[in-house]
Parts: sequence; C-alpha cells; structure tokens
Amino acid sequence: MNENASLFFVDRHVDSHIKEKKAFIEYSSKQKFITYADLYKESSKLRHFFSKFKINREDRVIILMQDVISYPVIFWGCLKSGVVPVLLNTLLSSEVVNEIINNSRAKAVFISSRLLSSFENSVKENASIKHIIEVGTKKSNYINFDEEIKKCSFQDTIKCTKDEIAFWLYSSGSTGQPKGVKHVHGSLEYTYKTYGKQVLKIHQNDIIFSVAKLFFAYGLGNAMTFPMSVGATTILLPERPTPEVVSTLLNKFNVTTFFAVPTIFSAILDFRKSNNFDGFKNLKISVSAGEALPENIGKKWYELTSTHILDGIGSTEMLHIFLSNKVDDIEYGTTGIAVPGYELKLLDENNNIINNDEIGELLVKGESSADGYWNMRDKSRKTFEGEWTRTGDKYIRNKNGKFVYCGRTDDMFKVSGIWVSPFEVEQAILNHDEVLESAVVPEIDHEGLVKSKAFIILKTEQNQKEKLKEIEKTIKEIVKEKIGLWKYPRSIEFVKTLPKTATGKIQRFKLRK
Repeated sequence: MNENASLFFVDRHVDSHIKEKKAFIEYSSKQKFITYADLYKESSKLRHFFSKFKINREDRVIILMQDVISYPVIFWGCLKSGVVPVLLNTLLSSEVVNEIINNSRAKAVFISSRLLSSFENSVKENASIKHIIEVGTKKSNYINFDEEIKKCSFQDTIKCTKDEIAFWLYSSGSTGQPKGVKHVHGSLEYTYKTYGKQVLKIHQNDIIFSVAKLFFAYGLGNAMTFPMSVGATTILLPERPTPEVVSTLLNKFNVTTFFAVPTIFSAILDFRKSNNFDGFKNLKISVSAGEALPENIGKKWYELTSTHILDGIGSTEMLHIFLSNKVDDIEYGTTGIAVPGYELKLLDENNNIINNDEIGELLVKGESSADGYWNMRDKSRKTFEGEWTRTGDKYIRNKNGKFVYCGRTDDMFKVSGIWVSPFEVEQAILNHDEVLESAVVPEIDHEGLVKSKAFIILKTEQNQKEKLKEIEKTIKEIVKEKIGLWKYPRSIEFVKTLPKTATGKIQRFKLRK
C-alpha cells in the first residue's frame, strides 16, 4: 500500500471534475496560475529532475523561496520523489540560514531569483550544498528550475508508508536556537481531517488567502494542504503583506477564508480607520494563530467586517492548530477547546493534572505530532513524552471549559507568590488608546523582590516628559482596574522597537537581560 501524502493531495485530483480548476493564483504583475492537473504533471517531473543531479531518496534539499506557483510544484515533487524538503523562513538572517544548512546537511537549495542577493554568499560557500537551483527569471549561472524542468519527463510517485519522514520545518527559536522538526507523511492528511474538515469546514468553493507564508507550519496548512484537500483555490502573495495590499487582495479575489496573525488584524483595523471601507464583500471567516488573539481585536474586527475570527493555537511540533474556537461557539479572550482528534491536559510544576481556574502547562496528544528534533536527543525527550507533546504554553481552563492563554512557560513569573501572565497584562495595557504594542517581563526591585516591568511602544512618538508620566500613570490604573492590583507594571519603559523572531514573536528573554 502506498501512503505517500501526495496521492491524497495531488494525484487523486487528476481524474476528478476539478482537474482544470485553478489550484493556486499568484498575486503579481503576471497573475500566474496553475491548475490541479498541471500541478500533478509538473510535480511528477521532479523525480527525473533529482535523478539528473544525483539527489537521492531521503536526501534533504532546502526550499528558500517566496510564495510563488513553483513552491507547491517543488514541495509535492519532493514528496513524490522521496526527497525531504526543508522549508526555510525567507526573513531569517544569512548567518542563521547558513547555520541551518550546516545542521540539516542539505544537498541542494531551491532559491527564488529575488532572494539571491540576500542569501547567495551563505549558500554558495556552504560545503554541504552541491547544487544551487534558481527559481524564477534567470539572473545567474546557477541551474534554472524553469528551464530544467521542461527537459524532464513524468515519473510515478514513489511508494512509502505514512510514518516515513516527509519534510522538515525549523522552529522559530523564540527562546534560542532553531530546531529541525521532522514530520511524517501521515501528519498532513491528519491535520485536514481534524482542524480543516471539522473546525474550519473548508469547502471546494472557498478562496483562501494566508498572510502566514508556506514555510510556516501554520501557512503550509492554510494555503496548501487544507485547500488542496477539497479542491479549493489559494491566492499566493510573494511580497510583504502590508495592510493596503492585503485589503485589496481580499476583495480583488473574493477571498472567503482569511488566515493571519493578531498583529496583521490589528494593522488592518488601524489602516481602515483612516481609509474609506465598504467591507470585505465575500469574506466568511478569518483565522488567527501564531500568538493569542487579544479580545478587543476580535471584537473590533467583527464590528468592522461583520465576520468572526477563529482564534486557535498550534505549533511547529504539532504541524497545525489543535486548540481552537469553533464557528458556532466563539468566546473572544479564550483559545476555545480541543480540536476533534486531539486531547489536552494541564499539568502543574510537579506534573500533576490540575483543575479548572488554575494555571498549568498545556500538553497535547494527537497523530500530527512530529517525529522529533533533528540531532537534539535531549530536547526531543523533554518535549515529546510518548504520545504527549509539551507545548511550552501556560493556560487556565475556565468554568465554561474554554482554555485561556497565560503565556509561555519560560515567560511566566510570580509576584507576591501569585502567577502573573505577561500576555494578560499586555492585553490590559492595549486598552490605552495611545499604546501600539507592549511586552511584560519580571524585574527585581531594590529589595530583591520580583515585580513586573512593561516595555511599551506608543502609536505616536512622545518626547514630552510630563505627557509620558501621564500616560504611564493611566496605563497602571487601567491594568489595576482590568485584571488586579498586584499585576500592574511597577515600572514602564517606552521604547521604539521590541526584540522579535523572524516570525514576529516577541523575544521576552532578551528584555529580561
């Protein structure tokens, strides 16, 4: 029996009624597109392509590309060939890219023409890389994918089991070194059958757009596997997703399902305040993940668009969302309940299961869990405990059975013996009209006691000391009123930027130094 994931996502569509339907449309000046039939034909040439360059089964290749039509062709072509694609974030520094290539021992790299200027030196000087394959308009003397694939012939999909390694992702490294996360073939279909089918309820007639790029676990499901499961159409955006571009795209392509992260929803809300807005005419539902969605953003989005945001949480290790609100059961300020097919539990510091209204670390059980970290045995053992995976997130389960996000395990701290959630404090601070973003960390005061400190970015830079003192005082009063007297930040520092990962997550550990 052949359990190669590409059979479900690609091959089965070639004889169906959707074979001539557009699978992907690239939002660019040329408006390129590819049908399901052509995706099958082109991806089936990769096995011949790899054989020409002596790239063999289980060899690893880097995909360092923008979201373009060739991306799904190369990704599925790898899986059909038994070659393992390693999906890399194009926002990483060249130093980190070089480190990951060394770590993965990849044999080749597929790189977008437009990214050559940023990463060429890192790639060509790396001893592991035997072939550099340029994707897009030819700008170099490297192998050009578009030219070379035309010379290749069709070959059948390689046989494998659902438990064989299909692809790698690298974690964002919000607390340190990126980790190579190995995923198997069977996990892709499992995320569709659980979240995509039972929570999102994605349909063949849907038109999908995801701000999160294909190199993210979140984006891979949003823009690739979920729509391909049902024969829907995905809009790909190669460039940076600014509020103006995203707003135009949603209406231009009649997008029905929109995936983003809280900062994007917030940016679009701010953009629409100062621009005429007639609504997103075909939008049915939006999804937020990557970080917890502040309650006020969800409510403001509904006021603006008359559509809801489904807030959920997933991870690179679990491949996609395993805890989520549902279309008919949304409670803003919570992350909802377990996605069907997953089990959740909260543990205290002694690994005891805890009751409602107590903070604990979230563990998840489900078949999409990664096979482990590459060459990190100790970290694999600490994260993957049999059938259970530690998420590193702290949650409370409220009286309604909904999970409320408190923060990362490494970010939580106690004040006066009581747990403080940085996210909860940050969410309260956002109620101040002049605050754009904040990050809360513990700070030791002059008596050696732990207190909270807030680093805050204002929407408009403010230089007047008296005005800043007034803002600081008001923020403290808002926090006391909203979430409790002991939780307000004892000190506040106004800053212009916050340290973040390439995925946009705040690196609080850098602020604690």
